[in-house]
Amino acid sequence: MMAFFMLMWLLNATTEKQRKGLADYFSPTIAANRISGGGDGSFGGESVFSENVLTQIGTGATILRPTEIDQARGTSGTDSRNSENDAQFKDIADALSTSGGESAIEDNVLRHVVTKITDEGLIIEFFDRPGAPLFQTGSTAPEPRLIELVQVLVNALKITSNSIAIEGHVRSEPIVRANPQTWPLSINRAEVLRQNLTALGFPPERIERITGHADREAIPVWPMAERNNRIEIVLLRH
Repeated sequence: MMAFFMLMWLLNATTEKQRKGLADYFSPTIAANRISGGGDGSFGGESVFSENVLTQIGTGATILRPTEIDQARGTSGTDSRNSENDAQFKDIADALSTSGGESAIEDNVLRHVVTKITDEGLIIEFFDRPGAPLFQTGSTAPEPRLIELVQVLVNALKITSNSIAIEGHVRSEPIVRANPQTWPLSINRAEVLRQNLTALGFPPERIERITGHADREAIPVWPMAERNNRIEIVLLRH
């Protein structure tokens, strides 16, 4: 009798959609959705609607059985290529942090390099140090130390096929001019780096873009600091 009253209450208290869901619960062999499911819920990814129970008629995926389609990688949206990229980025960053003591000159040159991994990719930054610029003052003519850096970079990038972007930055000028040279100088230095990369064996088809930022993205508080003269090479994620 109690079960009868409970049934009558459920019929009056639920909507048609809710009653259909209850019916589907007790009929797990019927595919309830066109998109097969699964997940990391309270049942550890196994429920009456999991991919192990429902007929596989959809285009969905789960963490345990992701598809190869980018738009259907399960609830986490993770991509194994990101892990592969990060591992390669770390190897390249390590290669640019030290030469392993093989060359004192190379170790000295690598003091001009910092790296960081971001959502966009691995940022490799070549920057001026006090008394040791990478380009001649106010010019696009590279110093020998920059050529050495480019050669080290070309060797390090051989372990990956990712494309790169090159971005030029310069420090602010001490005098405000009607036609500031910071814009053309930053883009032209980025172009010079591109030319040196390809001349030393880097595949030109892997260079996706070059950009000049002038003095608009200063790093230190003082915008005229030498540290703001820099080139950023972004090793892009796949």
